[in-house]
Amino acid sequence: MTSAIKDLHQNVGKTVTLQGWLYHRRDSGKIAFLVIRDGTGLCQCVVTKNEQTEPFFETARRLGQESSLRVTGTVRADPKQVGGHELDVTGLEVIGESENFPITPKPHGIDFLMKNRHLHFRSRRQWHILRVRHTLIDEIRGYFNRNGYTLIDTPIFAPAAGEGSQTLFTVDYFGEPVYLAQTGQLYVEAACMAFGKVYCFGPTFRAEKSKTRRHLTEFWMVEPEIAYAELDDVVAVAEDFICSIVTRVLREHRADLEFLGRDIAALEKIQKPFNRVTHAEAADILRGPRAKELLERDLAAKTARIEEAKKLIAEKEAREKGAGVKQWERDKLVGEIHELREELADLEVEVQNIPHHIELAANFDPRGDLGGSDETIISRLHDRPVFVTHYPRECKAFYMKRSATDPSRVNNLDLLAPEGYGEIIGGSQREDDLAALLERIKEEGLNEEDYAWYLDLRRYGSVPHGGFGLGVERTLAWLCGLKHIRETIPFPRMMGRFYP
Repeated sequence: MTSAIKDLHQNVGKTVTLQGWLYHRRDSGKIAFLVIRDGTGLCQCVVTKNEQTEPFFETARRLGQESSLRVTGTVRADPKQVGGHELDVTGLEVIGESENFPITPKPHGIDFLMKNRHLHFRSRRQWHILRVRHTLIDEIRGYFNRNGYTLIDTPIFAPAAGEGSQTLFTVDYFGEPVYLAQTGQLYVEAACMAFGKVYCFGPTFRAEKSKTRRHLTEFWMVEPEIAYAELDDVVAVAEDFICSIVTRVLREHRADLEFLGRDIAALEKIQKPFNRVTHAEAADILRGPRAKELLERDLAAKTARIEEAKKLIAEKEAREKGAGVKQWERDKLVGEIHELREELADLEVEVQNIPHHIELAANFDPRGDLGGSDETIISRLHDRPVFVTHYPRECKAFYMKRSATDPSRVNNLDLLAPEGYGEIIGGSQREDDLAALLERIKEEGLNEEDYAWYLDLRRYGSVPHGGFGLGVERTLAWLCGLKHIRETIPFPRMMGRFYP
């Protein structure tokens, strides 16, 4: 009987066959231990040398990492082993041998791992991350489907900018220039006038020349749009949506999050109501003492950690080079030294940047957009997500509706994830007045003809409406507690990186 590793708890005491790949191997004379992965989990398979196993015992001892194989044996419950079960092997069939698999248990640099990304996500860390991504995407679709939204597939080729024209990727479309879509929003605005509540979900592209830990040039975004909705209605949907996502991920992926070292208690705090500040209030926070105190504490703590890391590296290097160290211990020390060096490099960059971030916060332009460091400060000062609303009109997109109480500002929202993760949602109430929208298009220097169809939405039965966009990869980075967004998508596309 063939079984998936995740189903072994149903087959204790039975003979089953696992089909998978060799994740790790070790042997001690007359016993070989094969850790098998099959895409659903890991299981240690024990091959004891005896008359029954003699035909394949030596094969088991020499198998290379990532060889594909079928293993037959009796299932035993063993909570001390990975996956909670073990297989006493009675049969082994090698399907495809693997020699010199490039990603070994030893440490590798990030450039090497990214060049071998097609193999990299066979590792346990990437497996856990991408499992959570699967559930995140399923819950995104499920939430909107359950709540009466209609899926609208929007085009990848767009004739004009949906966001800033400076981040467009240009494509030759049979001799005419078109652009890779920055957003599906303008198209779902059209669709919501037919269906009431709609969403699009797909890849989007931003030619933003940024190499920060938060940026990809190709990423996935879900964008709901709601007819007869004002800003508070959009905020309420965004808040409920995030709570639904976090609840599902905590329910189904606690073990994955624990493996990744995620602070689960921090996610358990994600409950309604979220914090809410205006852009003007955010500006006061940045220019005030709380922001400076936060960053000065960071500077002191990170400086101390740099000295501690240097000391640990020196101690571990001395132990690794010493006499009498077993190979497994040496390998472990080499891995720990590598991790400490990576941490040290990150810390040194952060310490170098903190004085600049202090200066940026203290001199924040009250009419300016929030930058990455500004979002980090605001989000770290709150233990739950925080909505920042009513940004100055001049730093936001042309389609956002002016505030009735302050026409210099717009009815928009950014949702900042806590713990310094920053913006994961951006949205607004849309301008539903034709004259006001035409005025903004002219102010932005956009070609009115490019938006003729979009303007029609204001000519024929215009209504208040609004929506938002949520970036899957930024949200996943926050949920999993990841430092860099490159781990959140199977094949990351960043400035200077598009292989494989």
